[in-house]
Amino acid sequence: MGRTNPTFRNVLRGLEDEWQPYRRALRYRDQQHFDQLLTYAREHADAGGQLNHTEPMYPVLLSIALEQEIRLAKLEERVRDLETEVDERDSNPG
Repeated sequence: MGRTNPTFRNVLRGLEDEWQPYRRALRYRDQQHFDQLLTYAREHADAGGQLNHTEPMYPVLLSIALEQEIRLAKLEERVRDLETEVDERDSNPG
C-alpha cells in the first residue's frame, strides 16, 4: 500500500497549531478576526482537499480571499439596495 496524504482538515489543524504563537501575540480584538479567517479556510476545506497542493497555505489564502470576496459582494449589493431605496424616496416625496 502506498502512503496517504493527511486530509486537508488535518493540515489546517496543523497550520492553526503552528500559528498559535502569532495568534497569542495579537491584541484580543484582532484574535477574533484571525479566528474568523481560519473559519473561512475551514469552510472551504473540501475544495482545498481536492487540490492537494504541496503548499497548503495557497488554498488557505485563496479560501480566505474567496470568503472576503463573497462578503464584499453582499455588502455592495446591500449598498445598492439602500441607494435605490433612498433614490425612490427622494423622487416620490409624499
